[in-house]
Amino acid sequence: MNVRRVLMTADAVGGVWTYCLHLAGALARLGVTVDLAVIGPPPDEAQRATAARIPRLTLWTAPFRLEWMEGGIDDVVPSGQWLRALAARTAPDVVHLNGYAHGALPLPSPKIVVAHSCVLSWWRAVHGCPPPAAWRDYAEAVRQGLAGADRVIAPSAEMLRALDAHYGPRAAPSSVIANGLPPPRGRRARKRPVVLAAGRLWDAGKNIAALAAVAPTLPWPVLVAGDVAVEGTRASYEDGVRYLGRLDAPAMTSAYRRATIYALPARYEPFGLSVLEAAQHGCALVLGDIASLRENWTGAALFVHPDDVEGLGRTIRALISDGRAQRALARRARRRARRLSLRKMCRATLELYERTTGQGPPLSLTEAASTLEGTHQCAL
Repeated sequence: MNVRRVLMTADAVGGVWTYCLHLAGALARLGVTVDLAVIGPPPDEAQRATAARIPRLTLWTAPFRLEWMEGGIDDVVPSGQWLRALAARTAPDVVHLNGYAHGALPLPSPKIVVAHSCVLSWWRAVHGCPPPAAWRDYAEAVRQGLAGADRVIAPSAEMLRALDAHYGPRAAPSSVIANGLPPPRGRRARKRPVVLAAGRLWDAGKNIAALAAVAPTLPWPVLVAGDVAVEGTRASYEDGVRYLGRLDAPAMTSAYRRATIYALPARYEPFGLSVLEAAQHGCALVLGDIASLRENWTGAALFVHPDDVEGLGRTIRALISDGRAQRALARRARRRARRLSLRKMCRATLELYERTTGQGPPLSLTEAASTLEGTHQCAL
């Protein structure tokens, strides 16, 4: 294996943080050191504590706005200067960018850009039209970042199609590497008559408002976990929902373990880590009928069009009234979740690192699989 050190960008706002820490923990088991460059709002105390438990991981933070935040495009240059200095200091074999704009930086190491989501595809999904002219600079920065990348990764084929649709064809080779999680630990908990949802409540792409609208019509309580506001935005919903706020990893795991139904009627979800977590813990899934969620969960979830609020209520009520259907759907979701493993994600990512650096033959599938046994012990 030739890749021994990776400089990886991250943010502490949403699913990218979870993705980065799980991947860093898995890479550590293979002897890879990760310098995690966190841009944007700093990790909180719990997040820092989780990162500190991962071997071979060093946390670096910078208070620049993320490129997708309001005014964030103005911070691309100074955050890029900080990242270049960090690359010079750490001398990585590869730079793993979980954002777009810095793909255009002249870095001495190969650059891999991971497309977790983007403003243009989010805007189209949520508003049904192109974003306003204020986002043109952002769009150009994304195009330049993709053009400067040596390789591009997305967690779903639908996300790659979105890049093509909004930013044009790319010169860099592209790959789909689905996100993965370690297997859950501990014994299964007794399920309770609860409908759970999770995600940034201010993000209209999650469409939690539709679930809140039907909550008063459901015989079970609806629990929603997630940040209420960020960068001046605020979520506002109807009665009938219990808001849990932002939960740390153990509390979130407990919520998944006890919930019978997990509902996410999303308009936009390029992958859906929360869906995978819910499936691992045996929740019956009710999801937004969008291509990216269909890609991974067809046959293992019930789907409702994001605009069909009445249909969402009918679907959840029917599932609540049928215990046998709940259990069957949960079993199918759990089986499907086993395909989306951390070991598989790490193995594919490391092989991509090796091919991108061109320093020698990639780690064999057999070697990576055997070495990664037990990787979940280092993860969240």
